[in-house]
Amino acid sequence: MANTKYIFVTGGVTSSLGKGIISASLAKLLQARGYKVTIQKLDPYLNVDPGTLNPYEHGECFVTIDGAETDLDLGHYERFLNIETTQANNVTTGRIYQTVIDKERRGDFLGKTVQIIPHITNEIKRRIMLLGNKGDFDFVITEIGGTVGDIESLPYIESVRQLIWELGGENTASIHLTLVPYLAASGELKTKPTQHSVKLMLENGIQPDVIVLRTEHKLTPEVKEKVARFCNVSKKSVVESIDVSTIYEVPIKMQAEGLDEVILDKLKMSKTKLPDLEPWKAFLSKLKNPRSTVKIGLIGKYTKLPDSYKSIIESFIHAGVVNETKVDLELINSEKITTENIESLSNLQGIVVAPGFGHRGIEGKILAIKYARENNVPFLGICLGMQCAVIEFGRNVLGLQDANSSEMDITTPHPVIDIMEHQKNISEMGGTMRLGGYACKVKKNSNAFAAYNTEKITERHRHRYEFNNNYIHDFKTAGMEATGINPNSNLVEIIEIPKHKWFVGVQFHPEYRSTVLNPHPIFIAFIKACLNN
Repeated sequence: MANTKYIFVTGGVTSSLGKGIISASLAKLLQARGYKVTIQKLDPYLNVDPGTLNPYEHGECFVTIDGAETDLDLGHYERFLNIETTQANNVTTGRIYQTVIDKERRGDFLGKTVQIIPHITNEIKRRIMLLGNKGDFDFVITEIGGTVGDIESLPYIESVRQLIWELGGENTASIHLTLVPYLAASGELKTKPTQHSVKLMLENGIQPDVIVLRTEHKLTPEVKEKVARFCNVSKKSVVESIDVSTIYEVPIKMQAEGLDEVILDKLKMSKTKLPDLEPWKAFLSKLKNPRSTVKIGLIGKYTKLPDSYKSIIESFIHAGVVNETKVDLELINSEKITTENIESLSNLQGIVVAPGFGHRGIEGKILAIKYARENNVPFLGICLGMQCAVIEFGRNVLGLQDANSSEMDITTPHPVIDIMEHQKNISEMGGTMRLGGYACKVKKNSNAFAAYNTEKITERHRHRYEFNNNYIHDFKTAGMEATGINPNSNLVEIIEIPKHKWFVGVQFHPEYRSTVLNPHPIFIAFIKACLNN
């Protein structure tokens, strides 16, 4: 524990400045120097986890290998660091309060009055230290969600203040990310919002060691000097984070700004080994210089907020680089797809039907799948997308009128997708699904096997409904095969139509496993099929 260094990342002025990307970029630079690094996200909302949140509220819900439903920033952490995160990497206020109240109910506090300080802050500190105590990390980077000054963030800021005092200056560092707006009318970059944000930090007892300035325009030396002077840091501790064409450029920009060196100096850690970023730079070079372009339609119902499908979008970037191809991904609202306008999909070289919950937009997804199947367009269905493919095939090939999922229609005479048996008596929404990593045995001579090149895989899940095995023989006879089966439960994980050019549905979420240095094989194979289309 004494050897682990703790780095805290806070945000000011406005939300959505990119604390997660800055945290992941710093972690990447430290990792590239040979250090063992992990990141955690502390979310101030009262939900126990984002599992029951509408994607429009908070973007996608990212699922870890151990089945935790977490913030989408954990996806960035995994994609940048090429490591797996767990439940310990994401903490919410809801989970903190739930733990403290459970302790109070059990009598753990021996009749004492339970208060924000010390009980809530002690639990927050315990969660922050958990990774350092158990993981043998050189660095634990903790990103505090929200913006300094928010009422919800106050217990977290206070907990950080206490930890900085308790662990000492050589074991802790504080990074504060703010916005430097540009006023077009006067042609000026304004530092006053940053000054006020740092003042709020000081009022809460924390002096930032590094200030990262998010900006759309290059910062002048005078701007950096002004921020340094008014915010009590050296000029080299004022770091520019300018807008870039891809988030994967940020580690390179942060290295150029010396962010990792400033942190290592503050924490008195060795800078002898320089970061090895050659594989990262090779990825960027291919990303910026594609040899071809492929147009793929992503069919879903949360298309107004691309972050709802963040991991899928990033997976296509990773796999596109492997194929030296720019993936032109068009987000298409499934609610607007009808028999009258279905031909608008004819300009696509591939169709992906996205995951989701509930009946809204389902019929549009089914129409898009029917179009892909009948017109031999490469198709990938993910989770609900795979289930919709089963429903479409049941209706239009097997002739099972009104075939459906019992999630959408409990009275359907043909529940080709049905709820798992052991879930039928569970009524609560949160935490009742099949979550996390599960094994799958892949059938040889299938598209899936050609992609994975192995029979044994493990993928992450997030669902309650499954392919109804009562229909498996009928589907196989008609031309849709189960090419991936869970060896323990016999549940169908992958379906394919062998006579189709490339038609694959997966019950799991392959996008959660794709990283910059290890793109997911299913996405690689799908893009290759689209290029051949």
